[in-house]
Amino acid sequence: MSRILIADDDRALCALLAEYLRREGFDVDVAHDGEEALARLHNAAQRPDLLILDVMMPGRDGLATLRELRAKYRLPVIMLSARGEPVDRVVGLELGADDYIAKPCLPRELLARIRAQLRRNAPGAVGGEVRLGVLRLLPGERRALVDEREVSLTGAEFQLLLALAQRAGELVDKATLTRLALGRELERYDRSIDVHVSRLRHKLAEASAQAPRIDAVRGAGYVLVAAAP
Repeated sequence: MSRILIADDDRALCALLAEYLRREGFDVDVAHDGEEALARLHNAAQRPDLLILDVMMPGRDGLATLRELRAKYRLPVIMLSARGEPVDRVVGLELGADDYIAKPCLPRELLARIRAQLRRNAPGAVGGEVRLGVLRLLPGERRALVDEREVSLTGAEFQLLLALAQRAGELVDKATLTRLALGRELERYDRSIDVHVSRLRHKLAEASAQAPRIDAVRGAGYVLVAAAP
């Protein structure tokens, strides 16, 4: 049974979502501020498989909480952000959130996002080593190596890189990447893939000058290209 942690200061919403997700077979815990959420992560016995994290919380807000937890943990994180706050959504993705959903949200939509993230982060969910130059991807272990040194990626970043690497040299449109990496359809004005690509570019370049690069084709999508020998 997968364990879900909901971190939101809206106690009524937490209770509603927790009840719904428990009926769907999840073990659900709640926290009402960032400090409490981090304490649950630090405790191995209470550590969830996925975190639902609200942006606006008293004290340490969701973005500050995300920044700290990403220094140590790779678990999938779905950000909750109020409508009219697109900047918070982009910042959340830049800090390492795997996906976001606007509040108020339908429990069924959140459930679909949760299942997509858990499916894509399940050990051994996909197999077959992928190589491109100095890049080596081990899907079964969800590990990315450049020059045999591990590159720390979130679940969404790994899935995105894997999707591009499996189609190296081919243009992959954003709608396809959204389905493969995030497990959902591309939404209007959705910048999630763009932000994940930006983070991936930085991590690959930082790992090695010989790492593959991700080229953008304006208005069409992205292509992963091996570095010139």
